[in-house]
Amino acid sequence: MVSYVADCLDLQGLQEAIRRFLYDQVNPDAEIPGDRVDLRVCPPFQRNIRVFYSAVATFYAPSNQSGVGGMRREIIRATPSWQGGPPRYDCIYVAKGGMDTEGFRSLMVGRVRLFFSCVHEGCHYSCALVDWFVPVADEPDELTGMWVVAPEVDDNGRRIQSVISLDSVVRGAHLVGIYGREFIPVDLHFSESLDAFQAYYVNKYIDHHANMLVF
Repeated sequence: MVSYVADCLDLQGLQEAIRRFLYDQVNPDAEIPGDRVDLRVCPPFQRNIRVFYSAVATFYAPSNQSGVGGMRREIIRATPSWQGGPPRYDCIYVAKGGMDTEGFRSLMVGRVRLFFSCVHEGCHYSCALVDWFVPVADEPDELTGMWVVAPEVDDNGRRIQSVISLDSVVRGAHLVGIYGREFIPVDLHFSESLDAFQAYYVNKYIDHHANMLVF
């Protein structure tokens, strides 16, 4: 059951996020989107879900490594234990959809907390639960040329989460913490790096395709 998964993985907002996602799927032309509509009008959901610890993104990425017609394949992970160690929850680029823009303005950045699939009224949905990051400015940073994002939180300081379709995932994203003037604690574990900073650079220099995508 979805409630059991939410309890085991400490994802208390999962069931509500699924209901809001299903509202958008059932009402694609609604004036009020699922993340703002009254939860009482969202479809109920108490069924089982299937959980996956990774997903594969395949995309066209011409480069010296892949060739002019090359395709790239990468694994995006969301697992409570990576190789028997700490958890690993990767970041992704998500297409906004319906936006007449290019580059980073056509994308959103999220951190995957769960890959799963569910069935509602006979329709099968492949989904991800994500924590969102939001841009802190309307332009990239002048010094580095990279966009800067910060964790999106509500009025109580809790991370904003939502369920998205896997069809909207573009590829993995690489974020670099903005360290500031203070030294990083020597006991900071790499698995905590996406929770430890107030803002992050969106690294467009990680590979050729990211450089062409995030401008």
